[in-house]
Amino acid sequence: KDGAGMTKKGVAAFRRKNPGSKLKTAVTGKVKPGSKDAKRRKSFCARSRGWTGERGKAARRRWKC
Repeated sequence: KDGAGMTKKGVAAFRRKNPGSKLKTAVTGKVKPGSKDAKRRKSFCARSRGWTGERGKAARRRWKC
């Protein structure tokens, strides 16, 4: 959806322009508790808790916070 963070294609384009970047897409699927992806999601959700704007809310929905 519009304004919900970067898509796979967007991340690929960013990484082409910025070699060495470790940017990844959102963790959107089901994850095993304690896995790397689960920890990334937990960290993102904690950092973005104060995001109240429309784009922030959309990003948090996409990450399933």
